[in-house]
Amino acid sequence: MKKFDPASNIQDLLQFGEFGDVNPSITDSATYTFMEAKTMVDTFQGEQEGCFLYSRHWNPSNKYLADALAAMEGTQSAWVTASGMGAITTAILQLCDTGDHIVSSITTYGGTFAFLSNYLKKFNIDVSFVDITRTDQVEKAIRKNTKLIYTESVTNPLLQVSDLPALSGIAQKHNVKLLVDNTFTPMIISPAQFGADIVLYSLTKFVNGKNDCVAGAVCAGKSFIDSLADVNTGSAMLLGPILDPLRSSGIHKNLHTLHIRMQQHSRNAMYLADKFAGTGLRVIYPGLPDHPQHSLMKELMHPGFGFGGMIAIDLETSEKASLLMESMQKAGVGYLAVSLGYFKTLFSNSGKSTSSEVPDDVQKEMGLSEGLIRFSVGLDHNIERTWEIIHDCIKKLKII
Repeated sequence: MKKFDPASNIQDLLQFGEFGDVNPSITDSATYTFMEAKTMVDTFQGEQEGCFLYSRHWNPSNKYLADALAAMEGTQSAWVTASGMGAITTAILQLCDTGDHIVSSITTYGGTFAFLSNYLKKFNIDVSFVDITRTDQVEKAIRKNTKLIYTESVTNPLLQVSDLPALSGIAQKHNVKLLVDNTFTPMIISPAQFGADIVLYSLTKFVNGKNDCVAGAVCAGKSFIDSLADVNTGSAMLLGPILDPLRSSGIHKNLHTLHIRMQQHSRNAMYLADKFAGTGLRVIYPGLPDHPQHSLMKELMHPGFGFGGMIAIDLETSEKASLLMESMQKAGVGYLAVSLGYFKTLFSNSGKSTSSEVPDDVQKEMGLSEGLIRFSVGLDHNIERTWEIIHDCIKKLKII
């Protein structure tokens, strides 16, 4: 059996512009002409492959990026959106109707948690939140009206690793879909290869890598992607979360360096995780042997890309976390900012920022300390120097 290789799958694509450009042409058009009226009718009905109708439906620039993402994930097709939340909400709303039920990891990005916990109440869609590392809890939570299981490959911000083969088995057994947000681990984990029905991304993060745009993606089978684009019932077509072609083109070019960037993010994160652990601070990183899902991560990951660029440390109180983050920013370590996947290191106090939509009692239930600092480790050339600066900040503040 041929080994699945996401980086080579992208490299092997031959995608060039209409004039032989080595970079695919950017299509700066909202609408497209037809030589025959019947072709337009067929395209409206989804019966004409390869034709473009209107950029909210499809456009060539977005198709180039979608095809590359599908190759990376090993899915039949993909759809790109104007944000990661656009991808998540579009996919879920396409699958669920009023009165349906969802089983979700309780540890998940704050915006996703808010959508599941609050927004879906408008449609009388119920959500059960579980510890995703307890697959017995997942199966126990499934009901007759359950439509999907939702998780992240590596959860935000506690960096738990989802047992994708086990979750896929549960989903198939109960005839529900498994949706996996792979934003933290592109190239490292390929969820579709372990049975995920739909793979979701915030392309804003590691995939694009420059923090200069907001975008998302849905990678899935052709029938599901076609359903998103249906002019009568497609959530992507009707809600309109379309990505701008110029941004799409930029992300597409950045995709070709993703494998190199993920290797460096992972190397630097592993180095810092080891150093933090050596100080006696509580560190969360799947690459450390004492991480509860370290062995599982090794089974899921593609060799050569490392364990990812995200680490977390626990300073116990938000006051200590704030002092250290402010000190690190002043010292030039990186930026006190939300988001991740940037070439500079970004850090934030998760409970007060990207997980602030999660109520305090739920944060405690999931084990989210108020002093947790989430690091998106950058592409620093000299990570040893970076650690010296961080360690100096820690000593000056007398945190340890």
